[in-house]
Amino acid sequence: MIWTAGFRSAVISPYEQVKLNEPRGFADRTVRQVLHLAGGGQAVRVRLTNLYGRTALTVGAASVFTGQRHAPVTVGGAEKFTVAPGEEVVADPIDLPVAAGADLDLRLYLPEETGLATYAHKPASLAHIVAGNHVASATLPNAEQVEARFYVSGVDVLTPDATPIAVAFGDSWFEGVGSTIDANNRSVDFLNRRLERGWVVNQGIAGNRLLADEIGEHALARFDRDVLAVPGVTHVLVHFGINDLGLPGMVGEPPATEDALIEGFTTLARRAHEAGLKIVVGTIGPFAGAIYPGISTPEGLAARRAVNDWIRTTDVFDGVFDVAGAVENPAAPDYINPVLDSGDGMHLNDDGARAIADAVDLASLAR
Repeated sequence: MIWTAGFRSAVISPYEQVKLNEPRGFADRTVRQVLHLAGGGQAVRVRLTNLYGRTALTVGAASVFTGQRHAPVTVGGAEKFTVAPGEEVVADPIDLPVAAGADLDLRLYLPEETGLATYAHKPASLAHIVAGNHVASATLPNAEQVEARFYVSGVDVLTPDATPIAVAFGDSWFEGVGSTIDANNRSVDFLNRRLERGWVVNQGIAGNRLLADEIGEHALARFDRDVLAVPGVTHVLVHFGINDLGLPGMVGEPPATEDALIEGFTTLARRAHEAGLKIVVGTIGPFAGAIYPGISTPEGLAARRAVNDWIRTTDVFDGVFDVAGAVENPAAPDYINPVLDSGDGMHLNDDGARAIADAVDLASLAR
């Protein structure tokens, strides 16, 4: 038996996010978060992060619920513990069997001023926040609801050796923007429902780029932490490019070039192979119909088409899945198929997320 990743959540600095949503901290608050597990095992251990915090994070108490079972979360045997700025802690193992696809209900009581929280900003799930210590409460009435995930970066599960573990490493098309909140209908969720062996953990960050920092560190900078450091990882599934090509236009800057993106993807492949991982890369999805000013430009769309031609024909990767082909409008391939569009011309609805998952050859994720 080995510890592998049963759930992952890539996190970002709140100091980078003031333009997109309101970052926040806590004091004398319980934060409840439901974590949808990609994989199951005989025991769990929770990973808590203060990666971008500027002060120590004090956790006064913590617990997990699954079904009717409840257990405290401790670190070094202590129910109250701190996480230093810039650090992560791995909580003590909990003898709590969980199944793939189960929901783990995590409660954190934060008694002291935390400062701005390290968090995931668009996880397609709600956090529930109430005053006081409610880590053992059966219900949290009148809780504030926020689409975000705070201080949790992962859940490890104890599972048999040789279980294939893939990391979905990418942007909002993995994180789940556009899918139904709290329905677990992200593309990665649909992919996990197809798998008969192993699972995929989600390290997508909405707005994240392959080449440049803005919404979180860029892919090449976070690859070691968010892919290589995942316990038991064997494969990496990649979708990047839309934000490199579209977001610069919102501030009047040129999009990434075809050559720069190809070099970035090639570097990811080299680093994956050096670590003994297989890498499977998706073509860049269409975004010509984006309603956000500056996103869709002739230069960015031309680069998308050129990079996709290269992805489909190169031998740099161990596999390719054709995201663009799966979700494009047949009559206008730079646009999302209207029946798969979430409504903003840039993100997919639940059916679109399922189409991405269906585009993945499951054999490419086997050992």
